[in-house]
Amino acid sequence: MAQVQFYGTGRRKESVARVRLVAGDGRIVINKRNIDDYFGLETLKAIVRQPLVLTNTLDRYDVLVNVNGGGFTGQAGAIRHGIARALLKVDPELRPALKKAGFLTRDPRMKERKKYGLKAARRAPQFSKR
Repeated sequence: MAQVQFYGTGRRKESVARVRLVAGDGRIVINKRNIDDYFGLETLKAIVRQPLVLTNTLDRYDVLVNVNGGGFTGQAGAIRHGIARALLKVDPELRPALKKAGFLTRDPRMKERKKYGLKAARRAPQFSKR
């Protein structure tokens, strides 16, 4: 018999995470690597686990993630968004708790584009009076 899987797509900055929730014992696998091998910082691991901790489903599902683009912080935020969306498909009654915590909101902040005449988005060339 086929295993029941729940999908969710999360995005943040340039990162896109495709998340699958499968019944299991709480393993989190990111790009075929364990979460401890993938993320070095404990804060990033905590960010990824937040929706599972909030809904008390940390040891009920295995989380299989395929993430690409962006840096580690953006990827952690994208994974959190994807897990929250997948949990909604598991149980729609989790929506108020996830929404209140802000895990369902796509963070719209992006890198500002560089403007001509400047060295970066807002950084101007050094000014000298002489």
